[in-house]
Amino acid sequence: MTTFAPGTFKPAPGRGSLPRMLFVHARTEAMLTLRNGEQILLTVIIPLALLVALSLMSVIPMPEPRVGSATARIFALAIISSAFTGQAIALGFDRRYGVLKRLSASALPRWLLVAGRVCGALVVVALQMVLLGVTALVLGWRFPLAGLPWVVLLIVLGTLTFGALGVLLGGALRAEIVLALANIIWFVLLMVGGVALSVPVGFVHLLPSAALAQALETSVVHGTAPGVGPVAVLVAWGVVAGALATRTTRLT
Repeated sequence: MTTFAPGTFKPAPGRGSLPRMLFVHARTEAMLTLRNGEQILLTVIIPLALLVALSLMSVIPMPEPRVGSATARIFALAIISSAFTGQAIALGFDRRYGVLKRLSASALPRWLLVAGRVCGALVVVALQMVLLGVTALVLGWRFPLAGLPWVVLLIVLGTLTFGALGVLLGGALRAEIVLALANIIWFVLLMVGGVALSVPVGFVHLLPSAALAQALETSVVHGTAPGVGPVAVLVAWGVVAGALATRTTRLT
């Protein structure tokens, strides 16, 4: 009979490494988003259709080069769709069905629950940017490579800002209210929030949607650094939304 040294099969309970847990949680969140038909409509099909329409149709006035301006604005819309609308709705229904409550009872720290969602949103946004960017190139977009670092920075900053706003909305209200409000806000930001239309004079330039669209247009079209103003607006909205979300987000 084969014998084993004492302690060979001694269990070693404990949670896994934090990087591994973050990776698995982010991957799960990204896959859940990509498998959801409604999310695909919101994050992929609608932005693609609007990119083609804004690039080829002159119904809405837009600065030249038209394809570049349209690309910058649809990049902003894609970030809003994934990081804000999609995250808010998903969080609202996760709370309703007790998903967050069960996850909070596991070995996942609460900060990692939030970080995993944000990283998952960044993965989805990155895939959106690739798909939209390839489509824009086919439509005639000429991307100035000098603007690439600024575009990447703005994508990350925009995702964090709108992700915080999505958590703020989805973590405090009932799922049905979140569903209605998130879609209404998305439509309002598209039409009068400085995304589809140029930023008019007034308070609209203080909205995060207008700031993101304006900053992306500077980097995507001209290949230069965004102004301090739009970046400051995004940071301010993100910090305030994050601070409020930590106080108002509920597990159920």
